[in-house]
Amino acid sequence: MKDRLQAYCRECSAAYYRQRQDARGRKPRPRVAAPEGHKYCQRCEEIKPHSEWDRNRTASDGLSTACKACRAIEGRARHLKRHYGLTEAERDAMVASQMGLCVICLKAPAVHVDHCHKTGKVRGVLCFNCNSAIGKLGDDPDAVRRAAAYLEGTSWKPTLVAPGVYQLPS
Repeated sequence: MKDRLQAYCRECSAAYYRQRQDARGRKPRPRVAAPEGHKYCQRCEEIKPHSEWDRNRTASDGLSTACKACRAIEGRARHLKRHYGLTEAERDAMVASQMGLCVICLKAPAVHVDHCHKTGKVRGVLCFNCNSAIGKLGDDPDAVRRAAAYLEGTSWKPTLVAPGVYQLPS
């Protein structure tokens, strides 16, 4: 307008916008009143204090669009999909098929996805210790066999070749 004012007040404009969106079959964002120092999270549908939000300098209120808890959940799901090509449901199905336990130690709960670093193929879900042990051994089956022989005490025992002559393992 010439006087630089809108033809309708904010409430009427907002109502008209919601009406147009409903007619198009879209779901407009609900308007939720939050007390001072709080913000409404659309994902978990809760009102939380500003301390539970990450900063976003480009946003009008200076806060991100989702609370820290919701962003963490979404981040884990994106990580699984990006790195392993798995959804959370597929990972949970793998854990259930392993009865919730690590398939190596059979003690700790299975939480970490194990994969081959050469092919990228997912092998299973392990506990942190077993997954890092395999990674530190370089995904090498021979190194794992040598480690098992060492733990069993057979790898460094000398063998009797002749009376009084022992051969050390190479």
